[in-house]
Amino acid sequence: MKKRTGCFARRGILVLCGLLLYPSLSCAQDEEVEPGHPIGKVSTKGDLIVMELDEDALGKANLFDLAGRTLHFTPEGSRYRVESGALQWDSDFGSELAGNEVTLHQFAFPFSGARWSSFHVGTTGSIRFGTPELEESPFPAGPSDGGVSIGRFDPLAEAASAIIDSAPAICVFFKPRMSGPHYVKELPDRVVITWDLTEPFGNIQDFTWFKTVSRFQAVLHRDGSIEMSYKELAAKDAIVGIYPVLSGGQKPLMTLNAEPHPEVAAHLDVRNLKLSVVDGILLKVTFETRGPVQAEGNNAIDGITYRVFFDAHQMPPTSANAAHPTLAWTARGLARYVRSPRYVAFGPGVLRKVKVAGNTITLQGTLPPALRGVEQVAVYAEVAAPGNPAPVERLAPQVFRLTGIRDPEAHLSSLTRKDGPFAVVYESFHYLSLPRPQDLSCTVIKGLGDKFDFLAYYSDFRIDNQEAGTPSDGPKGGNVLGTGELQHDLGAYCTQGRFQWEYVQPVYVGSNQMQERPPEGAPVGSDHDITFYTHQLEESSPDGKILPYNYAMSQIGHEMGHRWAAFVSAKVNGETIPLGPVHWAQGLQAQVAFPYQRPTEASAMGGGVWQDNFDGTYTQLDDNYYVPATGYSYLDLYLMGLISAAEVPDFFMLKNLVSVGKDANGHAIFKADRTKVTIQDVIAVEGARLPDVDHSQREFNTGIVVVVEHGQSPSHELIERANGIRQQWIDYWGTTTGHRASMTANPR
Repeated sequence: MKKRTGCFARRGILVLCGLLLYPSLSCAQDEEVEPGHPIGKVSTKGDLIVMELDEDALGKANLFDLAGRTLHFTPEGSRYRVESGALQWDSDFGSELAGNEVTLHQFAFPFSGARWSSFHVGTTGSIRFGTPELEESPFPAGPSDGGVSIGRFDPLAEAASAIIDSAPAICVFFKPRMSGPHYVKELPDRVVITWDLTEPFGNIQDFTWFKTVSRFQAVLHRDGSIEMSYKELAAKDAIVGIYPVLSGGQKPLMTLNAEPHPEVAAHLDVRNLKLSVVDGILLKVTFETRGPVQAEGNNAIDGITYRVFFDAHQMPPTSANAAHPTLAWTARGLARYVRSPRYVAFGPGVLRKVKVAGNTITLQGTLPPALRGVEQVAVYAEVAAPGNPAPVERLAPQVFRLTGIRDPEAHLSSLTRKDGPFAVVYESFHYLSLPRPQDLSCTVIKGLGDKFDFLAYYSDFRIDNQEAGTPSDGPKGGNVLGTGELQHDLGAYCTQGRFQWEYVQPVYVGSNQMQERPPEGAPVGSDHDITFYTHQLEESSPDGKILPYNYAMSQIGHEMGHRWAAFVSAKVNGETIPLGPVHWAQGLQAQVAFPYQRPTEASAMGGGVWQDNFDGTYTQLDDNYYVPATGYSYLDLYLMGLISAAEVPDFFMLKNLVSVGKDANGHAIFKADRTKVTIQDVIAVEGARLPDVDHSQREFNTGIVVVVEHGQSPSHELIERANGIRQQWIDYWGTTTGHRASMTANPR
């Protein structure tokens, strides 16, 4: 399935559309949600809500400050001294690299305890040596380009530490989604790698309509020294640093012994918890159990939870029940929405990869900010079984001294040869931190009342996300049954039951998505860019212009549609067939009932419009990407409570799709196996939609929220564009629901 954005909540934990979101919490089912709290004050301005954030509510941005400079990394044994100096730039780039592998012929480069005669150069600004020891993210930012990789939605502030110990690597200016040529020139004493890249442009998830310029260079010397030079940088966020693989030397910190619990399953009965420091950089936590830990690859691990708590308060807790932890690290078994059942770690600073060996399960990570400078910490732990968040075992708190560990992140431009030497050193350049969605909703609802079904946020500032759009999340208020997802955690979002769904983060006013229309001269992109459809949409429009805020409607229509879709399955001839998950499968026939702007549209929630050629092939008349903005399918409208089951025509699912070419109009043709599906097949799995069409909600209200930093007022541009989106959203909703429901955007 092609990339989309969006998400749904599973007990308040985010799982994103297309490829799943993998931020600080990942897709950990049944995790109780920490209640939200206001992070600013709200007022109204016309029909808009203005949210002024508290000071430092989203932390501090750290934007790139090395343009026009060269960083020098000088080896000292297995470590490095670092300093910044005047720009050194080789204007002879050499040959453009066709792939990503470089083979040296005149010397081998010493790095991370080995000498390398070959390495991989990533298009997105990194160099990787050897084969990664850790698997790549199951939800990558894009296809592997040969360098390092992170999750699609991983904030750079967090992803920088996650690269540690994945493979020997150098991040020269690692920024996902960049593209363009890169060049290599080998000399007897050095190899020069140069990147000439652009940030992504023109798409709904981009921040610019036009190409940008980012030129930077790395020089790897025969003696092991490294130079990173930055000639011209339009981009302001990236990861820069060196990542030799750690030696693995460990210093024990403490062992927390547990009482035996013979009534608990052996893989959940913890004998002890061990803490140690790896190479002075990583904090390592190992659970040792009475019996072997359930192996990855087994669906039975889904929901198994091992969690360790750290309490840095001056008065250590005397029991786990009385404790209020500073932070927690969790290893959770996941089977749904991942390619293969596996354990994933989440929490501040923790690395994603969980290591399982025999009777042990291990997490490790960098020292979280909340523990830096703290000498004495209480640690305790708990274990939970699948399907029940209540722990089956708890380990009582024990105090230990947190020594011998440092933060590997540094402010690179201020380092001198007197600093270090460093085994690993990097800096993450990033925009403001992501807010918690529960905090956003609580800020609005506590300030203005529980009167909103949906909340959409727009801002004058950028968030630490490589895509301009936003995922979505919410408690699914309204107590709707039969959609595959249930109402949950109302209190965490500060609602009594009205509030349903929201954007996870504000959309930046300067992004493509907040532009009324593409600017004059914007390049024509692919069929996933609105510029591709300009002439078609202008010709079908009464005023000769494409409908305004097309990208914004794609995003809000899709995200708010996740309140109901796409999580259902169907039972056909005794077999349960998922129709998603998260989005309708590419092969699902999901033609829009009330098109928004074109005669033939596939659902905003995925699927396609398929023409049966009656020869075993099917022509894809509209694909599963949501540009231009589209409406909702009959199945969507049924799940929304706007049409009855009797009004949903039979549809079908295509499986085993094999491309066989295109027709004369450029539509893709596939061979596939067809399975007929009826709405009764869906009801057989999910039950009937309740409230039914005669009693369902028909009037909805969206809060359109403009978010500003502390002490700031919304710009004229932000107000104007948010108002434009507000009005278009009301029109979009009426059109795409066939006026069977109405939308307001009233803050009062």
